[in-house]
Amino acid sequence: GGGKVFANPRNAAAGSLRQLDSAVTAARPLRFFAYAWGEMSEMPADTQKGMVEAFAKWGLPVNPLMRLCADADEMLAFYREIGDRRASLGYDIDGVVYKVDRLDLQDRLGFVSRSPRWAIAHKFPAEQATTVLRDIEIQVGRTGSLTPVAKLEPVTVGGVVVSNATLHNEDEIARKDIRIGDTVVVQRAGDVIPQIVRVIEEKRPKGTKPFAFPKVCPVCGSHAVREADNDPAAGGVVRRCTGGLICPAQAKERLKHFVSRLAFDIEGLGEEKIEAFFDEGLIQRPADIFTLEARDKVSPAPLAKRKGFGKKSVENLFRAIDARRTIGLDRFIFALGIRHVGETTANDLAKAFRTMEAFRSASEAAARGGKESEAYRDIDDIEGIGETVVDALVDFFAEPHNIEALENLLVHVTVTPYERVQTTHSPITGKTVVFTGSLERFSRNEAKATAERLGAKVAGSVSGKTDYLVAGADAGSKLAKAREAGVTVLTEDEWLDLIKR
Repeated sequence: GGGKVFANPRNAAAGSLRQLDSAVTAARPLRFFAYAWGEMSEMPADTQKGMVEAFAKWGLPVNPLMRLCADADEMLAFYREIGDRRASLGYDIDGVVYKVDRLDLQDRLGFVSRSPRWAIAHKFPAEQATTVLRDIEIQVGRTGSLTPVAKLEPVTVGGVVVSNATLHNEDEIARKDIRIGDTVVVQRAGDVIPQIVRVIEEKRPKGTKPFAFPKVCPVCGSHAVREADNDPAAGGVVRRCTGGLICPAQAKERLKHFVSRLAFDIEGLGEEKIEAFFDEGLIQRPADIFTLEARDKVSPAPLAKRKGFGKKSVENLFRAIDARRTIGLDRFIFALGIRHVGETTANDLAKAFRTMEAFRSASEAAARGGKESEAYRDIDDIEGIGETVVDALVDFFAEPHNIEALENLLVHVTVTPYERVQTTHSPITGKTVVFTGSLERFSRNEAKATAERLGAKVAGSVSGKTDYLVAGADAGSKLAKAREAGVTVLTEDEWLDLIKR
């Protein structure tokens, strides 16, 4: 009693499990429902429902409200029923999850990036509240995007106190005519990110003016231009600062991205530390992270003597930095913060190029040769990579600042080649396969996933490097090209025979 009340169940559970003192965790009345599993040596059932029934038999707590539905109508009826019972459940929920029951079908459907294709969440409508918009602040991201953020009179929405909300971009502010001083309706979209739904116009104070979006970067003063102004076809609604690496906001955000969890993941070098080190001139570029210790040794004001740092914490920081002087290619590409190159794309590029040298020389060749070059087409041909990404690579590698920052970084960091996780040795391990025509026995995605799981590389077009072309009905130019190049052509059935061996 007398302690602070938790904002919501999710924070309460996560915070309780993260306690350093396990006695605190033990004292908290946490309970759970078992509904999924990790690695299993033997499966007790071949359906989702059967698995959960097995959990119950083993004495694990399972949710008694789970139900097997025969079709979409039954699923929607269940969704409505749970919605009506939501307030009396005794625990908080934000929706219903539908899953394919048969586990063999779950396997076939597989995953897209991080989310399963065999499960989908159907959320309940977001909760809303009304409050006053005090100000609109402009934040500058690592790619220079100017993002407006609404500063709100704090209000509770769905169990969480909200004082900021995203306004997406200037077009949305104009469309909803959102002005400073307005009374607005706020909701937590997907019960997570707060957003402004609409303005309550009858409560608008006298004399407010439409919000004027800045035309220059609020941080470095460089022009901020909309992509749509230069190239209407691009459809870019975002205004970007053109300051590039001279813009402190972009440099800071790039550094935060560089040390983030899926990139270099440097323990003890979080966003606040990056802010402080950047403002003091200690870390301006990624390479500076790796020279910090050497500079600190000769510094008149070493870190260990500063407020908030002890000898031990400084040692730990330097140890964490040293641990990252060697890094895998996929993480390294992601860490560079190239536009449109997220975690999945970085992984696709690393898988295709295997080494930093190959990735860099291909990207630089594409930057030199432009859209018509073979280098550009080769990158574009990688399965999962489109022109947007190739253009972003070209932009990045055509910029001397970026090359300089990259070279300085490679002095301190060793990038290890991408290792294919080779679980099986199959007849197609290490082979390059292209699929063409309309496939009947499986979908293109399914075929690709199976081939990659067996260690093959799937390409988008036929070249001298292609080992097999799998041709479905009405296969066109790729088939002709394969015959010309002497590539082995297989039917779907022949392909299935080959991989079953």
